[in-house]
Amino acid sequence: MSQQLLGFKDFTLIKNIRIAVLIMGTAILLFACGKSDLDKIKDFASPEDLPALEATNFETLYTDSGQVRFSLKTPKLLRFENDGESYSQFPEGIHLVKYDAKQKIISSLTADFAKQFIKEKKWEAKNNVVVTNAQGDSLKTEHLIWDEKSAKIYTEEFVTIIRQNQIMTGTGLISDQDMQNWTLTQPQGSFLVDVHSKAKQDSSVTETPEDTNEKELNEHPSRTKLKFK
Repeated sequence: MSQQLLGFKDFTLIKNIRIAVLIMGTAILLFACGKSDLDKIKDFASPEDLPALEATNFETLYTDSGQVRFSLKTPKLLRFENDGESYSQFPEGIHLVKYDAKQKIISSLTADFAKQFIKEKKWEAKNNVVVTNAQGDSLKTEHLIWDEKSAKIYTEEFVTIIRQNQIMTGTGLISDQDMQNWTLTQPQGSFLVDVHSKAKQDSSVTETPEDTNEKELNEHPSRTKLKFK
């Protein structure tokens, strides 16, 4: 899958500059510190901890066979090259949008933090992760893995699934990357939130979601009631 850079600001190659500054700083510190501080200085001056490049307000398209597969936007991108391994880090959040062959949006992902493991073709998203599919269904969790090779997304954390008239919760989820076929590993609760049953006109009692769910289940006994733990 190829990558096209669309538009970004302050794209900077910083690794060589920072290494030079660190070497100069280390030389100065060597005159001021004893041998007991050498390990600390070594860790401070390690170039492996520095990004090879940094970009702000970054946007890009990922294409396959000339077709756009998904787009990416992030306030900040850090690219690391350590021991032959390449990965990108998005410390200020990410917004991914996936497209089908007709360039229609089929899913999107947002998170406060993310990493892209380039060689493994795997993504990790953390903190306020939200995935939305073409039908408007949403998945919310605090940690999610997207494996491009298997075209799967999965998590072992607590998950909330929000659909048009239903909210489901559970721990652990596995799904296709478009979130069309998904399974909660340990479902914990489910209730209906937008039922179409008519309330009595003269009723002065406001129904709670639990009351509405109970009525809907009585009207549709084939549905399974999941109790919250």
